[in-house]
Amino acid sequence: MIKWSDVIHFTNKGNPTPDKRVEKTEEEWKQLLTPEEFQVARLKGTERSFSSELCSLFDPGIYECKCCGTLLFDASEKFESGTGWPSFTQPLKENAIAYHADKSYGMIRVEVVCNTCDAHLGHVFPDGPGPSGLRYCINAVSLTKTKE
Repeated sequence: MIKWSDVIHFTNKGNPTPDKRVEKTEEEWKQLLTPEEFQVARLKGTERSFSSELCSLFDPGIYECKCCGTLLFDASEKFESGTGWPSFTQPLKENAIAYHADKSYGMIRVEVVCNTCDAHLGHVFPDGPGPSGLRYCINAVSLTKTKE
């Protein structure tokens, strides 16, 4: 189980090695994604809060990276955070997510990206439920949900 101390360690000392890497040019990503998906996933944008049905969807399944299909989160780790974005307590695998310091907007946060293709997913915070205490606050447009 990943804890906040692990997140800080990855952010400061380096991320786990991904199972594989997917790299494309900006033009290739633009051809694969909608304008909103491209803005969020490739340009580190943020979708409007409460704009996705994924916020209130709690059916079993797996959430994949919209860009490369890497398995990121299990629906069993999803919870209602009230923030307006899908929230999870843990990634599916330790090396599915990479962590980067984000000092934009006058704040210090931890950005989470797909460790396979570097797609911006959102941020992780230490204010989630137990036992991990983590809240992965994820842009729904960066995800695809598959049925289990």
